[in-house]
Amino acid sequence: MLATNGGDMMMDTKMARREALATGLAAAAFSGAAQSQERKPMYGLIGQMLAAPGKRDDLLAILAEGTDGMPGCLSYVIAKDPTKADALWITEVWTGKDAHAASLKLPAVQAAIAKARPIIAGFPQHFETEPVIGQGLKL
Repeated sequence: MLATNGGDMMMDTKMARREALATGLAAAAFSGAAQSQERKPMYGLIGQMLAAPGKRDDLLAILAEGTDGMPGCLSYVIAKDPTKADALWITEVWTGKDAHAASLKLPAVQAAIAKARPIIAGFPQHFETEPVIGQGLKL
């Protein structure tokens, strides 16, 4: 009888531990889900910019000048389009849409826009995105 009773107590203890563990895991999962839902989504842009004929490298240099130290900018990549001699692709990731909007008011960015405007031939493609993960991004 004692062995059975002791065995029952061990079973009860194991069950209690399992229930406590399951409850703790569920609470942690719920907490993590709540935190991830509270996280403000990042804001991304991918756009193609066309330079006036023969001016792509000049445009690239101007854009590179105005992109240092932009608060909220997690990634800003300027790439040459290998199929179009006058096209650039700009890929941006920001902490939020408001950070991107604020960057357009920075003196260095305003100066770069003013300097580049005469050699910009157009913006044929533009996509807004919501980045979720990426190499080098602090999530």
